[in-house]
Amino acid sequence: MSSDNTYDSASVMQWLLDTESLEDFLQSLADAALELTRTEGAGVTIERDHRPLTVASAGPPALKLDEKQYGQDDGPCLHSARTGEEVAVEDMLRETRWGDYPAYAAACGIRSSLSLPISARTHTTGALNLYAGPPHAFKDADLSALRSLAAQATGAIALAQRIADAQEFAEQMQTAMQSRGVIDQALGVVMGQRRCTADEAFGILRSASQHRNIKLRDLCTELITNLTGQPPTSPDLRPRP
Repeated sequence: MSSDNTYDSASVMQWLLDTESLEDFLQSLADAALELTRTEGAGVTIERDHRPLTVASAGPPALKLDEKQYGQDDGPCLHSARTGEEVAVEDMLRETRWGDYPAYAAACGIRSSLSLPISARTHTTGALNLYAGPPHAFKDADLSALRSLAAQATGAIALAQRIADAQEFAEQMQTAMQSRGVIDQALGVVMGQRRCTADEAFGILRSASQHRNIKLRDLCTELITNLTGQPPTSPDLRPRP
């Protein structure tokens, strides 16, 4: 097995620009890891909320060896993902950890493996996994390029998570503003009917909400619907073209 630093940060950045999804980007990383090492398989395991998943794989044995570890909730790739440590298996026939997984890997023609941690500093962790046929395949390997790929995966996952969190926050704000709009409409109705202030109208609505044990927004929606014959409309909060 050989390795050279063919994939620099510029080429990895180009992958990120060229791909349309995180999965496509990680697939490019898995393909690159396989090409760098000339091994039989490479895969990227991602674990979120203790649910592992192979999001990218290259070479026939990678996916089934990952799945075997997920099935028993233990193995070198999961250990690497959960501890942040590099995990090397020199020879599956001599390995005593992880139950019957080493024997299964050897039966699949894989005698050694290497897992490099991917930590996105969020609720998402993972590992870049390499699977080789001969024993001791990674003993004298230059791992700098593989570590660089794992670091690039870390950055990509962290960026994707931040984008997802920002989208979730925006959706929550959208919902909150829509709820506020419905409540404001109902306040106007109560103020007109009772000829009271906004504070007094809000007190009336809140008391009715508590008495009926329903959410204030749902009560206001019901009030507007009964009055107009149709549910209240919310302003379009998206920017206009």
